[in-house]
Amino acid sequence: MERFINILVIDDDIKNQKGLKAILSGGGNNVLFSNNIQEAIPIIQHKEIGILLINIDDPEFGGMELLHSLREMSSQRSMYKIVLTQFKASGVKLVKGLNEGAVDYITIPFNPNLIKAKIEVFKTLYYKDQRINQLLSNIFPQTVLNDLNLYSKFSPKRVEKGIVLFTDFIEFSSKAKDLKPISLLKKLDYYFTQFDEIASRYKLEKIKTIGDSYMALAGVTEDFPEPAIRVCLAAIEMRDFMLNEQSIAKALGKDFWEIRIGVHMGPLVAGIIGTKKMSFDVWGDTVNIASRAEQMAEPGHINITEVLYNEVAPYLEVEARGAIDIHKRGGKLKMYFIKSLKKEFCLYGEGKIASSALRIQCGLSNVDFEHMRKDIINNLKSLLPEEVVYHDISHTLNVEKALVRFANLEGIDEQSMLLLQTAALYHDAGFILKQENNEEFAVKMAAEKLPRFGYSIEQIETINTIILSTGSAKKPKTILEKLMCDADHDYLGRPDYYNVSTKLRKELANYGRIFTEKEWVQYQLDYLVGTHRFFTDTAKNIRLQGKKARISELKQKLIDLQTEE
Repeated sequence: MERFINILVIDDDIKNQKGLKAILSGGGNNVLFSNNIQEAIPIIQHKEIGILLINIDDPEFGGMELLHSLREMSSQRSMYKIVLTQFKASGVKLVKGLNEGAVDYITIPFNPNLIKAKIEVFKTLYYKDQRINQLLSNIFPQTVLNDLNLYSKFSPKRVEKGIVLFTDFIEFSSKAKDLKPISLLKKLDYYFTQFDEIASRYKLEKIKTIGDSYMALAGVTEDFPEPAIRVCLAAIEMRDFMLNEQSIAKALGKDFWEIRIGVHMGPLVAGIIGTKKMSFDVWGDTVNIASRAEQMAEPGHINITEVLYNEVAPYLEVEARGAIDIHKRGGKLKMYFIKSLKKEFCLYGEGKIASSALRIQCGLSNVDFEHMRKDIINNLKSLLPEEVVYHDISHTLNVEKALVRFANLEGIDEQSMLLLQTAALYHDAGFILKQENNEEFAVKMAAEKLPRFGYSIEQIETINTIILSTGSAKKPKTILEKLMCDADHDYLGRPDYYNVSTKLRKELANYGRIFTEKEWVQYQLDYLVGTHRFFTDTAKNIRLQGKKARISELKQKLIDLQTEE
């Protein structure tokens, strides 16, 4: 598995910069350079830097002051800081640098093997930190993690309008006994993973699964607006997902699972319990009522209580149920089944996808990216001709993956990332219709389809400009266009280059362009040497070395073929 890291070198000595570039290039290292502190600060603020190398020998350079500033910044605590110094002349400064948060030092002049060994150690630690942070974020809400990092504790929190959602599978016990344990686990994992993705899209916080029950919160651990609407949108999507799964199973003559959902809003207390294997949880009558609301729901329905209905009534089509007995707890509460969103709050009045205005009101992106992504992927799978074996769905997904990787290293913001990913998913859609000038059809397809998912005219124009920049006669201008072009040719510097290029050769043959072995090698060299270039420093740092290796290999192969003649 390839892993990548930003390494920032802050040093005004050109000789040192050249030496470190030669030593550190390759191996997933995106090495950045800054001649002074003023240049470095925006880079640190804009990009996620894994390892920082900074010269501390010259007091006027300001390296020590920057170390002190970074030590005070909680957002930069995961950065590994290494000082560059002429050790014998700077022993006192070195100690001071280590006291200011540096984890190690590199002496000048450089020892390449020692530097590589040290960098590999801290890269390993950085990747472990990333993994640990990811695991912790899957266990605790971000607000809890922030408090634990700052204060080493999380105080219990009372919320007056917390919203609790429960789901449950109908007759789970009877269905589970007929399944092997591993099959049961896979099925539960499949459904709960989908629920996780839906909860995340609507900024809900998953709390836990209890057997076949799934529990999530809104308005407790986050401060996004309209939590009541967001939780209802998530519940509708969960229900519709399960209904769709049910329809597919019926069509195939297979058994299916049914779901019921209950939601309630009211006061609750959130906190952490235990000192070992700690868990975040919520307590209060609101949790009990939400659980009862789920139990009172019918298969394939979302049951909400009156207090939540009063918050969301203007936006939803509902079915009143009257007062329902709350078993065990006692008493009655008015309840309602959610049928759908009202048409005026849906894109194209279809009753399923929330309008851009409603999404923005809820603090969400105006775009329904996930449904758009599923739509274009399904189109590519079903409509691309069989002859298209290189510009296929796997190529599109690989380009999207490379684009996300490059954009993350570049520090691209969330909205720009959304536009880039959309462009990546559509950039080869033109091959559905034709091979030459396929970008023209791709932009027409994007302009026709994207409004259905809430994209604005301005966003579509930007996406189409990015797509058109991948044309053979085009030169990218903006950073988004350059990233797109580099991601489209990411494989040129990857170890799997020959596997991918073989698919390209086969696709060209499918359209009547046949090469001899010698012609094919020369064709690749002509493109790699005479036509292609990487545009961003990130792509150059990550892939140029691999591309040069491919060029050398192909040149040698051409010589071997000529010798055989």
